[in-house]
Amino acid sequence: MSPHVLILGGTTEARRLAAALAARPGIRITTSLAGRVSRPGALDGEVRVGGFGGPEGLAAWLREEGVDAVVDATHPFAATITANAAAATAAARVPLLVLRRPGWQPGPGDRWHPVPSLEAAAAALPALGPRVFLTTGRLGLAAFAGLTELRFLVRSVEPPEPPLPPHTHVLLARGPFTVADETALLREHRVDVLVTKDSGGAATSAKLTAARDLGLPVVVVRRPPLPEGVTALPDVPVLLARLDEVLARAR
Repeated sequence: MSPHVLILGGTTEARRLAAALAARPGIRITTSLAGRVSRPGALDGEVRVGGFGGPEGLAAWLREEGVDAVVDATHPFAATITANAAAATAAARVPLLVLRRPGWQPGPGDRWHPVPSLEAAAAALPALGPRVFLTTGRLGLAAFAGLTELRFLVRSVEPPEPPLPPHTHVLLARGPFTVADETALLREHRVDVLVTKDSGGAATSAKLTAARDLGLPVVVVRRPPLPEGVTALPDVPVLLARLDEVLARAR
């Protein structure tokens, strides 16, 4: 029987992993998507959309589908999914590998303000400037809804859901973005401060360079910690090498 790998996806890395595994004969691939994006791009292998019903439902699905390994390649801030995956794989006795792109690191000239949460980011903003470029995605904007004196430029792939700050201009766009484009955007909207999650990767990092070049402060929401006993692998090649070891033991 072919080994079965479940990819918890939704990221560029998950897509690359599915393509790499599809190029290898004899491996069944299923990518699970949460369904938060209405038009996901094409993926290699089987695709499953929607939740599993918590860790118990995921554990049952792993047993029923004969999954040999799970790769959590979700967004670094998908803490609930990662916690559920850790609990489910432990219950089903299925190996779990976590693929996480490295986080961003500040360099010379950066004016970063690291914070532990969106709520902490909102609390830091009034002291940093009245015009905010908010790039934390369309979920979680309620944390900023009480900041009635500030003006927000919100960028997301799909329209955000309320509640939103009362003075909000929504920009629908998908990366990657160039430094020139980000610099022009910051200047056009006279942005005083940038807010971002530490997502890592190159697709949306140009805004950090633009903010540094313009001398703007950046509020950076730190990543949630991984579950106890879980470690992350930094890229697809490293993940594939570890997955080969895991599948070899499963045979």
